[in-house]
Order: sequence, then C-alpha cells, then structure tokens
Amino acid sequence: MMSRKSDYVTVGKDTQRKDGVAKVTGSERFASDLSLPGMLHMRLLKSSFPHAKVLKIHTEEAEKLGAYTLTPDEVPDVKFCPRLVSTPEATYKDWHVLAKKPLYVGEPIAAVAADTEEEAQLAIEALKVDYEQLPAYFDAEESSKPGATQLHEAIELKGTIINPERNIACTLDLQEGDTDAAWKECDEVVERTYRTNRRYHVQLETKSVLVKPEIEGGISVWSTTQTIHNTRLLLHEIFGLPMGKIRVYKVPLGSSFGSSIQVNTIVPIAVAMALKTRKPVKLTMTREEDIRDHVSYNMIFKIKLGAKKDGTLVVGHLDAILDLGSHQIQAYALLGCMAGWWVSLYRLKAKSYKSVGVYTNKTPSCAFRGYGNPQVSWMVETIMDELAEKIGVDPLDFRLKNYIGEGEIFWGQGPTVKSVIRSCGVEEMLKRGAKKVDWYNRPKAGSQTGRYRKGLGMGRGFHTSSAGAPVPGTVVDFSGAIIKLNEDGTVDYITALMDHGGGTLEAHAKIIAEELCLPLDNVNVISADTSTTVYDVCTHASRGIYSGGGAALKVAKQVKEKLRTFAARMLDAEASALSFRVDHDRKQGVIYAEGIKGREVTFKEIAYNARHKNWGTVAAVDSYRQPACPPHFTSYFIEVTVDTWTGKVKLDRVVAGADVGTVINPKLAAGQVHGGLAQGWSMAVMEDMSYDPKTGDLINNGNLTDYKIPYPRDMPDLEDFEVFFVETIEPTGPFGAKGIGEGALNPVAGTVANAIQNALGIRFYELPLSKERILGAIMEKEGQ
Repeated sequence: MMSRKSDYVTVGKDTQRKDGVAKVTGSERFASDLSLPGMLHMRLLKSSFPHAKVLKIHTEEAEKLGAYTLTPDEVPDVKFCPRLVSTPEATYKDWHVLAKKPLYVGEPIAAVAADTEEEAQLAIEALKVDYEQLPAYFDAEESSKPGATQLHEAIELKGTIINPERNIACTLDLQEGDTDAAWKECDEVVERTYRTNRRYHVQLETKSVLVKPEIEGGISVWSTTQTIHNTRLLLHEIFGLPMGKIRVYKVPLGSSFGSSIQVNTIVPIAVAMALKTRKPVKLTMTREEDIRDHVSYNMIFKIKLGAKKDGTLVVGHLDAILDLGSHQIQAYALLGCMAGWWVSLYRLKAKSYKSVGVYTNKTPSCAFRGYGNPQVSWMVETIMDELAEKIGVDPLDFRLKNYIGEGEIFWGQGPTVKSVIRSCGVEEMLKRGAKKVDWYNRPKAGSQTGRYRKGLGMGRGFHTSSAGAPVPGTVVDFSGAIIKLNEDGTVDYITALMDHGGGTLEAHAKIIAEELCLPLDNVNVISADTSTTVYDVCTHASRGIYSGGGAALKVAKQVKEKLRTFAARMLDAEASALSFRVDHDRKQGVIYAEGIKGREVTFKEIAYNARHKNWGTVAAVDSYRQPACPPHFTSYFIEVTVDTWTGKVKLDRVVAGADVGTVINPKLAAGQVHGGLAQGWSMAVMEDMSYDPKTGDLINNGNLTDYKIPYPRDMPDLEDFEVFFVETIEPTGPFGAKGIGEGALNPVAGTVANAIQNALGIRFYELPLSKERILGAIMEKEGQ
C-alpha cells in the first residue's frame, strides 16, 4: 500500500541538486568540452543543393594541405535508420553515412580532419565537387503528386527493399466504430484545414562527438545523445565492430528536446574518420550547421468533428499529411502517435483517420518535445472552441463533458500502445484554473474596440509517461539499473538513462533514498558507459521518472531485501520483522527491530560485516518495462493583449495546472511548466523555418539573429505566472509519480490561439500567429 505523500522523507521535497554546483559554476564538462592528446579536428562538406547527384569530389588540394579526407566511397554502403526505438517492422531505413545523392542543403557528402580547426576549415574550402542538379520539392502536397521526381529509389524495411512511389514514405489508416451512422447523429459539424510551422529545437548545446580508436581495434565514443546504448547498436550495425569493442560514454547533456533521440548525423562520420586515420577525432557543430541538421515536423490537418446540441461529441475524421523532410527518423511511429494524441483527448463514439508521410527536400524532421502532440493539441483545442461556440456551450463545460478520464482506455503512443487511465486530475485542474481567472466572466469574443484588446483562452492536453503498455507494441521501452552498497553505508546508482538537464537522475536518487531510508547525500549517481550499464532504450516520451525511476525503484527493493537478510543475521532477528529508518545525525540508513531497544544496525555496519565475513556485496541489477504509459495532464489559462495597430501579442498572465501524480522534485517540475510555456508561446507566435525555393536553403540564414525565439522580457513576471499541481497517485508509477516534460508544452499553442480569438473574434488556422498574419486578418475583418 502506498504511503501518504506527507509521510515521505525525500520525495516531494526541494533539495540542492547533486549536479547543481557543477552546472552553475560552469565546471560541468559536456561533449564539446572534451579533448584527447593528438586529437584531429573534423569539418564536414555539406551539399550546396537541395537535390543532386555527386559526380566527383576533388580531394587533391585538401590533401596537399596535410588534411585527411573522407568520401562516400570510403564508408560502409549500409542503409540505416538513426533512431532505434521502434521494433524492426516499424523501422524504415533510408540513410547513408555520407550521401552520394544529397537530398537537402546541408547534407554531409564528405569530411576532412586536420590538426587544428583552422586547418580543417581551409581543407574543407579546398574541396571541389562536381554535381548534377535534380528537381527539388519544398511542399509535401507537391512532392506527393503523380509524376513528381522520386527522391529515394529504395528504402529498406526489415530486410525488404521498398520503392516509395510519389515520395510517400509510409501511410497509416484507422477506423473505429460506425462513422457513417455517427455522422447522422450530429446536430453540428465543423470542418477545417490546419497547417503547422516548422521549428528548430534551439537546445543549449549544439551536437558534438569525440571518437577514440582503441589499440585492440575498438572505439570509444563521447557524444551528444539521448541514448548511449542505441548509439552503440547503430555503430555495430554500420561498421560491423563487435559490441564489446564499442564503448559509448555518458556525457552531461545540455538539453535536447528530442533533437538527439536519434544517433546524430556526425557520429558515424566521425567514427569512419577515426577508423581511417587511427587518431582521435572531434567535431562540434556550429549553430548554423545545427539549425540545418534537425527540425520539428510540419503537418497539414484536415479535420471534421461533429457533436450533438447537448454538448456530446459524437464522431471525427482526420486526414494528416506529415512533411518528413529528406529522410525518415521515425515517421511511421509518429503517424500512429498522432492518431493517439487526437483520439485520447476527447471521447468519440466513432472515428476514422488517414495519414501519410511524405519526403521533401528539406532538413530531416525528428522528435521535438511532445512528438507531434503540440501540433495535434493546437488543432484539437482550437476546433473544440469553435464547435462549442457553434452548439452554444461554454468551451470549458464542453471539455469537462467529453474528456477521456479515469477508467477509460486511451491510445497513448498510438493504436499499438493502449492502456487504461488509473489516475486523472483533469476535472479538478480545469475547475481550479477557471476559478483563479474568473473564467465565466471573460470578455465576449470580438466585443472589444480600440487599439489594445484583451483576451482569455484555455486549453488542456496530456502526454504519455513512457511508451509502456500491458501488451508491448512496436515501441521498445524498458530501462535498467544497478545499485550496490559501499563500505561506508552509501550506495552507488548506475544507469544508462540520460538526464537532459531537467533533474531526472536527481529524481531517481530521491526514489532510491526514499525506498532504502537513506539520506539523499548517501546516494551516489555514477557516471557510466555502455560497458558498465544495462540497456536503456532512450530518454523520450516523458519516461525518465516513470520508467527509469521505476527501474531504480525495482532494483532498490531488491537491495532492500538483501540488506534485510544480512541485518537479520547480525541482529538475530526475523527478517520480515525488521524496519528501516533514516538517521540524519549519523548520516546513515538504519535497520532495527521495532520495540526492542538497541537492536539496530547501520548500513555501514552491514557492509563491514558482509566484507569481513565473506557474505558478499549487497548489490542488484535488473531491467524493467512499465505495464502502462499513464497520461500526465496539463491545462493552461492564458490572458493576452493584442495591439491591433501592429499585430503584436503580449503575454499578460498564465495559470497552469498539472497532474503528474506524486511530484518528486517540486521546483524542477514547476520549472518544466515554465519552460513548456516559453516553447509553446514561441511556437504559437514566432517560430517558422521558411525555405528559398531557388536555393533550397533557409531564408533566415540559419542563425539565432534571424530565427526568433522569446527573450525573458517576453515572458510574464513571476507574480503573473502561477503553477499548481493537483493531488493524484499513479498506482503503476514509482511512489505514484508520472511524467511532466512534454505535457508542459502540448496545450500552450492552442490556448494562445483561443486567447487571441477571444480578443479579436478571429480564428486562425495556420501557425505561427505572426504579427503580419494577425494584422492582415484584422485589416480584412474590419475593412482597413
């Protein structure tokens, strides 16, 4: 039986982070900070064209400068997918280490390495390339028309070669219920087309890699990654090196937001160069290179939604077109997830879904915090407002009547990952938020005049905590952990799970300390690598605390039982009768026989006896897959002011609610909500990546001077930003915990759009809601 949250010693308490001093003092060493003696610096030659054949690369002049060169003919001719999260039947392979036929501006086609970065840059500039230019496409609908030039001649799926006709990479169609009959039940139907923007992750750390060739023929790798084990697996697949000769080290990650869910483009290139030169090789991407390496997915939605006059949702149909860019990273999995994000928000008696992933000549798209959920939630939350208005029901009441909650089945990460909701604070979250902002007395949409017009909008969302399910689907999802007792009574915790910087491993340490009844300082989080850890799939799907913490808890329980057994020997007591407590004065965990004075032993004493009496080390190692992927829920109420002369939107006030089960790290959890708001606001009103159809390159020059994101002054003051958590306990989570990272972002754009609509009486169907777009709509509506 789970304890009350108030009974916890460490869980739910604000504490100093174990990595806090290193981070705030700048002494933390990221991949870009690392170096080795005799290291070469590598630079990449990237395609100047969005679609071309490389006829010849002239390396002579670069080699005269003393540089090493690497061309496509010198690397393994292996098709691969850089993301190894899906099972083989859902993993499409269309990448090569270096491209002979580049499909986007910036795709690597060659590399050089030299003693200094300056020499490497001179060598890159000395390379000359003969190209044959080919037709390029920058719109998914254009690229998938009959007669369009084929971008990929062949892609591989589970050993079978597929010919992607009309540049259609993959499709997914679903139907549940009798949609024909359901449409006849509807009193009102809304049908709309939505288009999302393409966004760059703007993670703090650009991608880096350092590779060292070892004497025995293996390699050591330090890289920017969300998964050290999948990095090793992919390098084994490409280069054929034995797994035991590939060692990938954990390095602190300077945020990621999904940009390194796949093995980064530069990693196999650096490995190939290191194997050729037999010297250590390092590459750190510039910001201009990084912004051309990974982006979020651009999506087109055509949705039809029907309801009864009493406010009951009945049926929906969604057509989804996914612009993949030039290569697949996870398209098929995302098509399934998009269906899950849609149908798991609100109850539909019947639904149908048709989706397609299309190749274009743009930067490859990958996961971005929420994995398509922010785009889907923007569409759903805005059309819910519009349908509510059409049937004459308040948008908040409409949601309360139709949301999918406790005891109901949701699709989670798609139709192959279904589970039952066991904890849900949606109703409390919405009602508390509504009360705080006086929701029912907000201005009537479009009723204001004058230059400045205020609006209040609301929206809700969710994300899964992992990709677990009672029956495993097409997503790999399990973690592993090792815990061992040291001779001083502390424990070492070893895991391959990556912390993106948000405090995931801090939460694991608290879970272990709580279970073992140890002071938090006695839990050591150990730096590790693929040779000293058991497998963890990847830190994604908001699974860090729920799945990774679940594995830590499972192993902590095993260590606890071994401690109990050893203590029983020392105390001459029945093991099952012994209890645990924290002794803060002695800074020890203590095991004692309740009610018998003096019958106790510390962890340090247990370790001492176990060593000298040859009992062995108290330790455990195990893997764990969660049996579900429980949704964590979030809601936002956002107030804005729209300047109708300029189209600028000001963020005035935010009230955000979250149901994350037991909150392990309160301040860090609230920080996730603050970060989610900033990224969602930026998605809603600022960010987009436009391509020049003549050159195929970014119009904004690929730098943060031209690519706009919010400044601190664009965010509300702290007194105008309230975050609250509702009290739920997730029975499958460690100490009742669920995730938070992605759900913090998902509803924001839809909420902002609804607030702007409330201020202006104008609905928007394309992101971003830029000043130009808003101003044009105002002028059109008011005849100016």
